[in-house]
Amino acid sequence: MESFADKIIVDADRKSTLAGRLSAYLELTKPRITLLVTLTAAAGFCLASREVDYSKLLQFSLGIILLSSGISTLNQYIERDVDALMMRTRARPLPAGRLAPVEAFIFGLTLSALAIAYLAATINTLTALLGVLTFASYLLIYTPMKTRTTLSTSVGALPGAMPPLMGWVAARGRLGVEGWILFAILFLWQFPHFLAIAWMYRDDYARAGIRMLPVVEREGKVTAQQILIYTLMLVPVSLLPVMVGLAGRVYLAGAVALGIAFLYFSVKAALSRTVLQARRLLLASVLYLPALFALMVMNSK
Repeated sequence: MESFADKIIVDADRKSTLAGRLSAYLELTKPRITLLVTLTAAAGFCLASREVDYSKLLQFSLGIILLSSGISTLNQYIERDVDALMMRTRARPLPAGRLAPVEAFIFGLTLSALAIAYLAATINTLTALLGVLTFASYLLIYTPMKTRTTLSTSVGALPGAMPPLMGWVAARGRLGVEGWILFAILFLWQFPHFLAIAWMYRDDYARAGIRMLPVVEREGKVTAQQILIYTLMLVPVSLLPVMVGLAGRVYLAGAVALGIAFLYFSVKAALSRTVLQARRLLLASVLYLPALFALMVMNSK
């Protein structure tokens, strides 16, 4: 006969198992990336709104959270064998065996389908179609390319730049020059950001057969050039919101200051080609983007 103490232990084990599984499902959604995606998408919505409809913004943000979470989950499902080969990813839920692949597949597909349907029903059809384009290009084109060519970074930057454009369309119901400028800012920002990550973990990527630029070109000259080129392109493009009347003088001054600071860390990383400077560039990129978009929203016209 089961004792009271045994029953307590069994119940505790069940709760622990449930908590662990819920934690694993949450980890599949990559909460930090989803947060950044949602913030940039919300910024696009606010910039497109003459008067922000906060109820609609909340609905849109929920759709973006579902979509980003679904894509992140399916990405980990597709790359589970590759993730098992890398030190930085082998503890993820699928390679670590905390969830079965079929569970992740069903979870990711459900989240993605719900996101598209929800955006179509509560926002507009064009926003939902951009969501479908983001889903397909990220998972069906970019993800398989990562083990084949260094061009995957350029291809992946296209769906990666969609959130603020989707935000613009969600508020306006149409595409516009301003929305494409927001797209361009995020597109260019991704190159120094991801090349810094690729430099930091190039041995890991090499072990898994992922053809990031620092893996293929070990000296790092081309990587350094691309970091500088894309940062130099980003700085003037980040000023375009002022030219089209999206933001004012406060944003202009802040964007110039942020751009100079970001360029400083890019130059340091390009010249030294060390893990330390790549890590500093990564941190600078993570601080730069939300600061830029927050300043744009606060000083919008």
